[in-house]
Amino acid sequence: MSLNKFLGTLLGALLATAGMTATQDASAKELSLGTLAPEQSAWGKVFKKWAKSVDKKTNGAVTLRWYFNGQQGDERAMVSKMRAGQLDGAAVTSVGLSSIHKPFLALQMPGLFTDWDRLDAAREQLLPELQEAFKKEGFALVGSGDVGLAHTMSKGRPIKAPGDLKSMKVYAWSDDPIAPVTSSVIGYTPVLSSVPELLPKLTSGAINVATVPALPAVTLQWQLHLDHVNADVVGVGIGGLVMSQKTLDSLNADEKAIVSKSGKKAGKKLTKKIRLEDAKAYDTIKGRMTVVTLSDAERGKWNDTFKKIRGQLGQGTFPADLVKKLEGMAGR
Repeated sequence: MSLNKFLGTLLGALLATAGMTATQDASAKELSLGTLAPEQSAWGKVFKKWAKSVDKKTNGAVTLRWYFNGQQGDERAMVSKMRAGQLDGAAVTSVGLSSIHKPFLALQMPGLFTDWDRLDAAREQLLPELQEAFKKEGFALVGSGDVGLAHTMSKGRPIKAPGDLKSMKVYAWSDDPIAPVTSSVIGYTPVLSSVPELLPKLTSGAINVATVPALPAVTLQWQLHLDHVNADVVGVGIGGLVMSQKTLDSLNADEKAIVSKSGKKAGKKLTKKIRLEDAKAYDTIKGRMTVVTLSDAERGKWNDTFKKIRGQLGQGTFPADLVKKLEGMAGR
């Protein structure tokens, strides 16, 4: 074989290999997902492990690219982007889940579930119905991802009775449909805020009461601007891993199974990790704040108020039969 012919053959082989590589790269599917969680948070660490698992099990055919710290907007914005095909998935709290199927948020009604065991039992029972509702909206509920047990935290004075909130600057997530009913029943004007806006408003004093789980309070430094914490749990902060059904259906059968199964596994790992971390965060908060322990009479006033709030929520925000069903599950 002449030198020219050899070089020509070699060049052809190299070009063919390059063509194959380009084809393989072009066929790789990168799925974009968003979250409000910081990259180095407990949530972020689990999400990155999920991404590595998908990449390994699909041999690089499918990759998950995470956008942390609200880079894709707030939760309603992320859900809107998924609907528009601009985002493939997201890890969201109950507020994001409720923008897809509002009844999901009913699990988070105040004074309803105050421990994980009863929440798990109720959510497991409702799961088939919730997954079907999400599918009708074009979404897949891939896994869970709880936020923590919510405690009322305040600055300057303890919150012992519902009426104490009337003279305070109370945080309310602007996208939370439960917040307006709660403030209306108790009789205070909430300070509406997004999650990223909460820290600046706590720092400036624009907000001095927040009912939130301990873990995000520590992770996002909210607790540094508050000095009282109620020992009683007001409710649970829940969340989930959601993906566009269209995105999942665009994958081949093996890829879809890997993403779905590993997502469910990531959700379970996240649930276990978050609950442990939330308990540790609450211990941290108790070490620097004044712990407020309610008397039986004070707790009774809160329970009566929570009951009234849930009754109001069952008159339009959520189906009345769902509210009653959940109250039964929670022993309320």
